[in-house]
Amino acid sequence: GGGGTMSSTDMMDVDEDAPLASLAPEAGSAPGNWFTERAKYIPVRLTMAERKDLRLCEAVLSVSEYTSKIDATGKSKAKRTQLQLQEICAVLTALIVSKDYTAGREVVDSRMYKDHESAIQDILEIGRRHKIMNPEKMRGEYGKLIYMLQDSVTPEVQQLLDMNIVKPIITVHSYLAARGAQGVLDDNLITIATREIIADGEKSRQQLNKESKEKHRAIEYLGEKYASRNISEDEIKLCLYSMGDNHSFLTANRDPVDKMIQYLTKLFSPTDIEPGYDLSISGGSDGARLSHSHEKQYYYVLQSLTLWREIAHDMFRLWYLSEEDLLDLEHRYELKDTGQGHQRVQQAPRISSAMRQVLHHTQQRVGKWIGSSVVHLGDSNVPNALVFIDKYTQVASILNPIVLVLRQIPELYKNQQVARYIDEEFGGCSKLARDILLDFFRSAFDGSGADNFYDAGSCIDGRLTSAWNWCSQISSKPFFPIFKLAGFSSFDGEFQK
Repeated sequence: GGGGTMSSTDMMDVDEDAPLASLAPEAGSAPGNWFTERAKYIPVRLTMAERKDLRLCEAVLSVSEYTSKIDATGKSKAKRTQLQLQEICAVLTALIVSKDYTAGREVVDSRMYKDHESAIQDILEIGRRHKIMNPEKMRGEYGKLIYMLQDSVTPEVQQLLDMNIVKPIITVHSYLAARGAQGVLDDNLITIATREIIADGEKSRQQLNKESKEKHRAIEYLGEKYASRNISEDEIKLCLYSMGDNHSFLTANRDPVDKMIQYLTKLFSPTDIEPGYDLSISGGSDGARLSHSHEKQYYYVLQSLTLWREIAHDMFRLWYLSEEDLLDLEHRYELKDTGQGHQRVQQAPRISSAMRQVLHHTQQRVGKWIGSSVVHLGDSNVPNALVFIDKYTQVASILNPIVLVLRQIPELYKNQQVARYIDEEFGGCSKLARDILLDFFRSAFDGSGADNFYDAGSCIDGRLTSAWNWCSQISSKPFFPIFKLAGFSSFDGEFQK
């Protein structure tokens, strides 16, 4: 793989604290250094051969019981190290045997894993790369993988294992730089070659076809222009498609947050309160644990959504830094009972620093800050960087279903019986949509979800706790039948349509 021989520090000459620009350059405009900076954190899309290895990696991890065995309590340090080595070797043996039976049989006899170091690194890196690009995939497997890698780099295990199974993630930038083709990231045509073409109902079929042809031509042109002895046309195209995948990720994960911000700012005003649409909440009433006036709640919701938007926009970079924190030997984890079972509690300096930057950026955008700006990391609420990053990949799972239901309401209204039901029960389409949003903006941002202000309340991840609490009560809401009619199954699953 490209850039595989570089160390993490060689590969990334970047300012980890600098938040990335919030908006991509317009198609056809000069890219500046926007693409170069983002490419340092955008993983390269898997090739067909790599997908075969991915299936192997997923299969081996799915049957492994690594974390449940290793993190069980009551073991001495020596016993735990022995068990770690045993379980790591079991996974490595399974990978080698599945890939090449003859080589696997030799390894079982000789225990010479070092001969297969490079192949193992490649397979495990493919799993990590796939997860970063698809946060909703490999839910259980990735946790086992990263905790196994976390244990594999410790001196105690290294001494016995005598090989490194971790390699840096192959990013678009490292892939191109290793082949001397990073100039493609500064080419003016890259904005056209990587843009996402969305059928949003506003563009005509003719316009969409025109954009699609322009994009295809730009990809072909850049492939030919930058191909050399070190890199083929197809490899350059693979990098351009990977940049495009990042735009698709943003459409799926950032756009729902943008849509919610749009609903808030268009349908509600911070100063004018329409009868029946007062956002104010009072602690102790309707499950709320915060007390805010209408204006204060408006800005509290706006800043929470803006923060989620910035995190979604920067997700690949935050994920990259999370992995570096998890595999950092300077800040080793401790197994502690956090009140939610035994967890690996570990400081995460890189992700903490990046989050402070994102938070500062958000505060500048919204102007004023309401509530706490505490970021929980390395404590009983958010034990380590993996738990942190997993929390924020769920924002789209909360907002997407609501946005989809609101979009579906006019379609549902075309059915006579449903239209009569909406009119009689909710007073029409627009009132129904506003009622759903009113309930969400009040009850999903009210500090609920725990019995103390340290676990929930107005701290940065407490806001997410309150939103999940709202999701858990959706079936008791008067508008729940509308959600079901729109094809909603759950906040954690897929829409049926």
